[in-house]
Amino acid sequence: MIADLETLVCCESPTADRAATKRCAELFAEMGARLLGSEPEWLEHGGAAQLRWRFGQGDRVLLLGHLDTVWPHGTLDRLPFALADGKITGPGCFDMKVGLVQMLHALAALQASSPDAVDTLDGVTILVTTDEEVGSPAARALIQDEARRNQAVLVLEASADGALKTARKGAGCHRLHVQGRAAHAGLEPERGANAAVELAHQILAIVQLADPALGTTVTPSLTSAGDSANTVPRAARVAVDVRAFSAEEQQRVAAGLEALRPRLEGTSLRVERGHESPPLPPEASSDLFARAQQAAARLGMDPLRGIAVGGGSDGNWTAAVGTPTLDGLGAVGGGAHAEDEHVLAETMPERAALLAELVADLLGARS
Repeated sequence: MIADLETLVCCESPTADRAATKRCAELFAEMGARLLGSEPEWLEHGGAAQLRWRFGQGDRVLLLGHLDTVWPHGTLDRLPFALADGKITGPGCFDMKVGLVQMLHALAALQASSPDAVDTLDGVTILVTTDEEVGSPAARALIQDEARRNQAVLVLEASADGALKTARKGAGCHRLHVQGRAAHAGLEPERGANAAVELAHQILAIVQLADPALGTTVTPSLTSAGDSANTVPRAARVAVDVRAFSAEEQQRVAAGLEALRPRLEGTSLRVERGHESPPLPPEASSDLFARAQQAAARLGMDPLRGIAVGGGSDGNWTAAVGTPTLDGLGAVGGGAHAEDEHVLAETMPERAALLAELVADLLGARS
């Protein structure tokens, strides 16, 4: 597994570079063919490559993951793939290339354990995409179509310090645009309407839309104003990241943004509502999590923990179509999207074994 992970991590695959993600997909297709004995289907939606293996009718369990990363080209030069003191490092190792490697080896182990390897995976579908880190705009429809075909979805995203992800917040990114009036900052600033000052007032109002008791976060993030240092800013804008565990909370915050009113004379506001991903509610994962706990007990593992997290994944989209979904079955480690991204090497066989046991259970091979 470590050798296969090195192959994938050393093929940098930033989401925006379609040629790079395709090269990584080619390597993964070769890896899957070697381990599973069958070639994947190549699918391209919106210019992004996706891989699909379907065993039999593929209508029981969907295994879902992505090969793209947030890391730009050249990251390997300063953060190379390495294994030291039990930790594997390298861009994209934790999020989420190790989850895909563990998945292939788990399914290969299932095949090896059966006298009839041809039928062992009957009912399994694997879908691997390359644009998840930007919300899966190209793959989303395919992901949801595959989820509708299946009875369960297992997402190979990384765990949260070993805990499976049993709930995720829905996410949205909206933008507030402020229009003011430019003027010379030295000669006649009073003729202007300062969009930056208006934006400052609005940011203070925006943060009040959060509700910590419900886990709703509202975070003003990317901000800009003005065109030159000696001009009263005529325009300003801020991106607003919204995370909530319920669609009702998402709607409340969106309505709150629409209700904002300007404070300074001569300014106006416009809200650009971004696309929102739905929450993954705990009831979508509860039955699957119970089965995962039973699988862990059969293997003699420590009891599994479940956790609700703020980040989204493709599991949000599969839960939205009503298919039971369990997330966080991939890597154990930490540092997603951070300089200290790493995987605990010793956990890889155990997590692959857990996945194999859970898949076998869902396929009816366990009593």
